[in-house]
Amino acid sequence: MTAQPDFPEMSQLHALARAASTLGYEIVDLAGFLDLVETQARDQRKALRVVSDGATEIETANTAVDAASKDLVDSVDRTFADVGQSVDLVRDLGARSRDVAAWVQDLSERSGDVGQTLAAVKANNSQIAAISMQVNTLAINAKIEAARAGDAGRGFAVVAEAINELSQKTKAAAAEISANIETLTQWIATLGAESSTVADKAMGVIEQSAETDRALGRMEQSVESTKSEASRIAGHTARVYKAVAAFGPSMHGIGRSIAETSDGIVEAHARIERMVDTSEEIVQASAGLGGMTDDAPFIEYVRAQAAKVSAVFEDALNSGLLSQATLFDRSYVAIPDTRPQQVATSYNDILDQLLPPIQEPALAFDDRVVFCAAVDINGYLPTHNTKFSRPQTDDEIWNTANCRNRRIFDDRVGLKAGRNKAPFLLQVYRRDMGGGSFKMMKDLSAPIIVRAQHWGALRLAYTF
Repeated sequence: MTAQPDFPEMSQLHALARAASTLGYEIVDLAGFLDLVETQARDQRKALRVVSDGATEIETANTAVDAASKDLVDSVDRTFADVGQSVDLVRDLGARSRDVAAWVQDLSERSGDVGQTLAAVKANNSQIAAISMQVNTLAINAKIEAARAGDAGRGFAVVAEAINELSQKTKAAAAEISANIETLTQWIATLGAESSTVADKAMGVIEQSAETDRALGRMEQSVESTKSEASRIAGHTARVYKAVAAFGPSMHGIGRSIAETSDGIVEAHARIERMVDTSEEIVQASAGLGGMTDDAPFIEYVRAQAAKVSAVFEDALNSGLLSQATLFDRSYVAIPDTRPQQVATSYNDILDQLLPPIQEPALAFDDRVVFCAAVDINGYLPTHNTKFSRPQTDDEIWNTANCRNRRIFDDRVGLKAGRNKAPFLLQVYRRDMGGGSFKMMKDLSAPIIVRAQHWGALRLAYTF
C-alpha cells in the first residue's frame, strides 16, 4: 500500500498541533508558578494582616502607655512634693523630740540633785529636833531648880516655861517638817525613777530619730531618682509613640500594595487559566482536523480503554453485579483517620475487581505513562493503580504521593476530565506529589458512557 503524500497544509497542521502542545506546557508551567505566587501572596496578606493588627494594638497600647507615663510623672512630682513636706515635718518633729529628750534627761539629773538637797534638809531638821529635845530637857530642869529657889526663882521659872513652850513648838514643827520632807522625798524618788525610765526612752528616741532622719534622706533620694526615671520613661514613650504613629500608615500602605498585587495575580491567574483552556481547544481542534502530534498514540489508546471500561460496566449491570443506582452513587462517606481525606461509596469493592485488569496494563503501554485511573463526573477516583493504592501511614506527605485511591480530585484538571463528553480531552497540569513537590504531566482522558449516561472518564497521565 502506497503511503499518502504529506501535503504542505498537513505539515503546517502538525506544526500547529505541536506548537499548541508546547504552548500549553509553558502556560501551565506559568500557571503553576502563579499558583505558588498567589499562595505566597495570600499567606503574606494574612501575615501582614496579623502584623497590621498587632501594629494597631501596639499603637493603642502605646497611647495608653504615653498617657500613663505622663500621669506617672505628675504623680511622682506630687509624691516628691509630699515627701519633701513630710521629710521637713518629720525632721522638725525629730528636732523637737530630741529637745524633749534632752529636757527629760536634764530633769532626771535635777531630780537627783533635789533628792540630795532634801536628804541634807532632812538631816538638818533632825538636828533641830534633837536640839529641841535638849532645850526642852534643860527647860524642865530649870523649872525644877526655880521651884526649889522659891520666890527668888519665880522670874527664872517664867523664862523656863517660855523656853519649854518654844522647844515643844520647835519639836512639833520639826516633826511636821520631817513628815513633809519624807513625803517630798518619796515624790522626788518616784519622779526620779520615772524620769530615769523616760530618759532611757528619750535616748532611744534620739537614736531612732537619727536613723529615721537617715531613712527619710534615703527615701527622698529614692523618690528623686524615681522622678528622674519617670521623666526618662516619658521621653522614650513619646519617641516610641511617634515611631509607631509613623509605622502604622506605612504598614497600611504596604497592605494596600500587597492587596493590589495579590488581586492582580488573581486576575492574571484567571487569564492564564483561560489561555490554558484556549491552548487545549487548539490542540483538540488540530487533532480533530488530523494534526498529528506525539500524543496521537496515547489518544487512540485511552479512547479504546475507556470503551472497554464502558463495556465492563454495562456487563456488570446486565449480570446484576451492579445496579444502575449503585454505579451512579454520588454519596461519599469520609473514611475516618485518613490524611489526605479518603472517602468511600457503595460500588468500591466491585470496581476494585473490574478496573485493575484494564488500568494496570496501561502502565506498560509506554515508559512515560505514570498512571491510568477512572474518575466519576465529580473527580472521585475509587480504584487507582496498585502502586498508588497503599495503606495510609502517619506521614501525610507520603500518603499524598502513595495513597491516591478513594480520593476526590476536584481540581480543574480532574473535574474537566470527569465531565468532558468530547471524544478525548488533553490537558497539561502540575501534579501535586506532596511536600510542595510538583511534576509537569499530560492528562489525556476519554469519557465513560454507560447506557447512554455519562459516568465519568478514564484518565491516562504521562510525562513529556
